This record gives sequence, C-alpha cells and structure tokens, in this order.
Amino acid sequence: MESTVFAGKTLLITGGTGSFGNTVLKHFLSTDIGEIRIFSRDEKKQDDMRHDYQLKYPELSGKIKFYIGDVRNPDSLRGVMRGVDYIFHAAALKQVPSCEFFPMEAVRTNVLGTDNVLTAAIDAGVKKVVCLSTDKAAYPINAMGISKAMMEKVIGAKARTVKAEATTICCTRYGNVMASRGSVIPLFIDQIKAGKPITITDPEMTRFLMSLDEAVDLVAFAFGHANPGDLFVQKSPASTIGDLAKAVQKLFGDTGTHIIGTRHGEKLYETLLTREEKTRSEDLCGYYRVAADGRDLNYDKYFVNGEVRTQAPEDYTSHNTRRLTVDEVVDKLLSLEYVKEELAALGK
Repeated sequence: MESTVFAGKTLLITGGTGSFGNTVLKHFLSTDIGEIRIFSRDEKKQDDMRHDYQLKYPELSGKIKFYIGDVRNPDSLRGVMRGVDYIFHAAALKQVPSCEFFPMEAVRTNVLGTDNVLTAAIDAGVKKVVCLSTDKAAYPINAMGISKAMMEKVIGAKARTVKAEATTICCTRYGNVMASRGSVIPLFIDQIKAGKPITITDPEMTRFLMSLDEAVDLVAFAFGHANPGDLFVQKSPASTIGDLAKAVQKLFGDTGTHIIGTRHGEKLYETLLTREEKTRSEDLCGYYRVAADGRDLNYDKYFVNGEVRTQAPEDYTSHNTRRLTVDEVVDKLLSLEYVKEELAALGK
C-alpha cells in the first residue's frame, strides 16, 4: 500500500496505546499522513505514549492526537469520529483467562464495542474500517474466542447494510503476535533474567509466529484489497511452544523449564481458517481472502438447489502450516526489536 493513499488523511486507531497501535505509528508517522488519532481509555498509557513520541520524534509528534474514551460508550466514539477518513479497530479484551472469568466484559467490549465503533463510523462517513480479530474466533472454545466470533458476525452484518462507496468494512484474523504485550516471549525472557525456569503450558502446543510488523502488513493489505465484509488471513509459519522456549534459551541462557499445563480455555493449536471458510477463500500469494457470504434471508432456492461443496478437506492451522526449526525460530526472534533491545541491555 502506497503512503499516498493516506496523504493528508486522518487515521483513527481504537485501542491505540497497545502494541499494535505503537507499531502502526512507527510505520505511518514519517509518511505524508495528515493525522493519527489514538483512542483508548487508559490516560496513563496515553500520557506515557505522548511523552515517548515527543522525545523520539519531536518534529512528527504533532501528527498524533490523543482521545480518552471507551468503545463501550457511543458518545465518546461520536466525538472522535468527526473528520476521520480511516479506522483500524484494535480495541479489545484479549486475555483468554480474564475473559473466561468475566465473559460479559468480553461481550461488552468485543461485541457491543465493535458495533458501537461501526455505527459511529457509518454515521460519520468514514471511508474504510479494518477490524482486528483472532484465530480464537475460528471454532471458538473460550469466552474470548466466542466474543470475537460474534464480533466478526457483527462486522459481516454491518457490511451488508452499508453501501461500499460510503463505508467499506472488513476484518483481519491472526494468531498470537510475537513479543506483544502479555505474550509468552517477554514472559520467557523475564523468567530467564530472574534466574527462574521457563514455564511451559504444553511443549507440543503449536502457535503461528507473526511479528508486530507483519500484523500491520496484514492490516495494510486488507485496507488495500478489501471488498465489504471480507476476512483476511496472512500465511505464517508456526512452532511448538517447546521449540520456542529452546530458541529463547539459546539467546538468553538456559535456566531450565517447568511444565505447568494449559490455562483456562487454551487451545492446543491455532486455527486461522475453518474448513468452511477455506472453501470460500481466495489464495492471494501470502494471504487468504474469505469473501463475505452474500446470501440473504430468502433461502428457498438453496433448499431446492442445494450446495455441492460446503467445506475444504482441512482447516488452516498452526499444526499443518510450515513448521520452523529451533534455529529458524532463533532467526525470527532476532528480527524483533524487542528481542534485540533485551539482548543489548544484557550486553549480548
């Protein structure tokens, strides 16, 4: 996607103080974008972020505007939407155990909050909205995944009701992002630095390995190629948690491992596309695009004619994608700014 698409435009990032929002800023701040609005409910994170960017990018930080609000509150969204051209909707409750214990909080933020964002965007005439979803929305087994699956249904329903030339709404879906806040890599590194063994839930558990930069690339690709209601997935390699732990220990030192078992609502592997979705998907080299289901509520013709093929032979999962070796995981880790900074701090 060329930066000229954003020339002089205003981009709103909901949940913008998180890892994703910070990475978007690094990608877009030096381009000819007009303004980037950071919308979130945590004033402390916003204040820290404001001072950090004023220090690091004094000549560019004026492009960043901060708005306190909550996606649960339609009034705060209406205020921030005025003059916005594009939205990256990243605000969410993402921690699986927390959502298991407080499922209605997940519903209020992930489902109702998304509906509020999309309603406000349509009313304000926002041109494009890219929403961020998760692998856990595919065959969901936990409250977080169920709330994100419902979020995707809200996105699909909203996309059907608005003209594409007015507001194009689409969705991206990806797995755990490497070294993002609350993810396992920073935990492993902190445990090693404290001289403690790494805690592993299940060594055979597999996860896609995607960096924050690749997550932004996925959102940018969706932005540039979306039809209303489309779902985008990036093809990514995977690793077992056991091999990921070995790779981190190769870089930071071996303090041993301790198997603790899976957490509440945790999956053995990530599914990015279900068999049903894969049937409708289009292979775009490094990405899959799943077109929206364009059928309406008039089902008579489908009962008469039927559908020949309803699902692909298999899902697209972290179990059947390309599996990285430990050395390949090491190389992937060394591409992350967070890992390089941690190694430098230790004099490695």
